Amino acid sequence: MSRSEPPTAPATSSDVAGTPIPGVPMMSYQEPRVVAHRLLRARNARRHLRGIRVALNLLLLLALMYTITLTKGLLIPLVLAAFIGLALNPIVASGARLGLPRWLCASVLMIGLIAGIGSGLGKLTQPALGWFHEAPAAIRSFLPKLKTFIQPLEAANRATQSLVAGQNSRTPPASQGSLAINAWDVVASTPKVLAAILTVVLLVFFFLVYGDMLLRRLVEAAPSFGYKRHAVRIVRSIQTEVSRYILTTTLINVMLGTITAGMLWLYHMPDPLLWGAVATLANFIPYVGAITTTTVLALVGLMNFNDAGPALLPALTFAGITAFEGNLITPMIQGRRMRLSPIAILLWLLIWGWLWGIPGALLAVPMLTSTKLVAERIRGWRWFALMVQR
Repeated sequence: MSRSEPPTAPATSSDVAGTPIPGVPMMSYQEPRVVAHRLLRARNARRHLRGIRVALNLLLLLALMYTITLTKGLLIPLVLAAFIGLALNPIVASGARLGLPRWLCASVLMIGLIAGIGSGLGKLTQPALGWFHEAPAAIRSFLPKLKTFIQPLEAANRATQSLVAGQNSRTPPASQGSLAINAWDVVASTPKVLAAILTVVLLVFFFLVYGDMLLRRLVEAAPSFGYKRHAVRIVRSIQTEVSRYILTTTLINVMLGTITAGMLWLYHMPDPLLWGAVATLANFIPYVGAITTTTVLALVGLMNFNDAGPALLPALTFAGITAFEGNLITPMIQGRRMRLSPIAILLWLLIWGWLWGIPGALLAVPMLTSTKLVAERIRGWRWFALMVQR
């Protein structure tokens, strides 16, 4: 009996070397190339989509900045009222825990706040108007004193020009134009200022009264109990930390203004309460506010004292006080988590000062701190908190 031959498969394909592979279709050797080509096309498509997404994000950012600039008349009172409401909410919440109605606590608090600010403005209005009307004469009297300080610089400049040009160059005296300040612009803008103040007061009152109701509506909109609990935890922590930051910063700035006013009174500077209030408001703008107040105190000292030593002593003392406050007092009270990078602060001040002017510069650092606190608790935005943290 003869041995049967094993069945042989048809040679329908070949391997990489060209030898047939039984049972494999003829086109199977092209599949790795097809897969590699598809992967390359998918990679290129993802790259193009990433570029389109970056371009769309840039366009969205520009549109958002334009919208913020266009609606600053609406957004500035709203943001200011939100920060004031966050700062005063713990006081109203404490009264509510004692059984008092929120509207009663908010009304008493707002009346006391308006009365305090109104009395302060009443005391500071007369000195401010006096400086406003006497500014041209004070500047003209200040210019001769300034010449005594810049005479060495002018002599050095003339000597340099004579060495370079080979002859003495005489610059024609500048014509002294009349410096006049038009008060009609201030009077015309008074209704707008009063309307903005009334808007802020009403918004703060309604935030204090109905803030918890808005929080309950936000919690009810969450889809599940886990989301509700997470939303309550995030909102409560942000509310507590932002209000603590705003209250702490306000108290530090008020103490700085009080110490500045006392220091100026000891140095016999005119209107110490006015410059103390200026120091309080300007200190909400880090670095820039301290430099501006120091410059203003130096100019006021030079206008009122003949000698350079007594004239510059208040400005130098204020510079020392702000250096002590900014490097020791504020970091010790607020802690490390509230410390921000100086580069982030300056960039934030530049952006919001460009968008909103002086109100934007005053609100820039509270907005940056609040954004940092929110970004720490939202997944996907913690990189922003790490970038702006010191």
